Amino acid sequence: MDISEYIENNHKNLQLFSEIPDICKTEPCVLGIDEAGRGPVLGPMVYGICFCPVSKSTDLKELGVDDSKVLKEEQRDKLLEKVLDNSQYLGWAIDILAPTYISTSMYRRGKYNLNTMSHDTAIGLVKEAINKGVNVAEVYVDTVGPPEKYQAKLEVIFPGIKIVVAKKADSLYPCVSAASICAKVARDRALSGWKFRAGENASGPWGSGYPGDPVTKKFLQTSFHPVFGFPSIVRFSWKTAEKIVEEKGVKVDWEEIEPEEEEGRNPSVSQYFVTVAKGVKGGKVSRVHPYFRERCLQPLAAL
Repeated sequence: MDISEYIENNHKNLQLFSEIPDICKTEPCVLGIDEAGRGPVLGPMVYGICFCPVSKSTDLKELGVDDSKVLKEEQRDKLLEKVLDNSQYLGWAIDILAPTYISTSMYRRGKYNLNTMSHDTAIGLVKEAINKGVNVAEVYVDTVGPPEKYQAKLEVIFPGIKIVVAKKADSLYPCVSAASICAKVARDRALSGWKFRAGENASGPWGSGYPGDPVTKKFLQTSFHPVFGFPSIVRFSWKTAEKIVEEKGVKVDWEEIEPEEEEGRNPSVSQYFVTVAKGVKGGKVSRVHPYFRERCLQPLAAL
């Protein structure tokens, strides 16, 4: 699993797919989905999938895959090698979401929360596997949010495919365990090999990235700049980071300039439109104010 492209450009998301085994194109396959790095304040969140023919499920189980969270780093690395070495019937993929992408998405005007982001990433990986020719017959997912709602959502998107969404799926289904290992190893490598951008005054150690880690806590405090904020490894939309910004950041007051109004009169809606010459004899047209254009609002008569 070579994630060097992400190491060199860690401000961009990266999706990686293995070669699709021929047997996965002809036989019905089971596909597992899991993530790593949902909770940390540092580094990317990584989604992983692993798939193999239903007839090879026992072979996958015999590799000894298990929930990555109960394994040591050395054990995860060895199990990943087993997954990679059995490429004649096993396929995998990962989607690495950069911390800057996560934070800017969560701060968008149209709120894009972490649950929706997680669902969309998982769905995107399944769709891409199908597009690449994987004969997906069964999908097993470690849940994000209420499992019943998530399962119903996936069943609508993937009709005809057996969907199972469950808590602790990474310890129940070998295909999810294998996906968990792919995601966790990729995240660990991305975090340990992190390269700071030019101009970012930061250096390690930064620990596991979890808010409760003392090493991570110290890194957040020492790497924060009162004007420029955090380096790109930090998810600045996390409460842990927001609190430091509030406490140590330079406060800025943005002056709102109100338009002058005649006393006792409310502003007219017409002020949001500017009339410009239409170029046709006797005709004028109203140009929509950016406020309405940015929100895709149109006059009712134009709908």
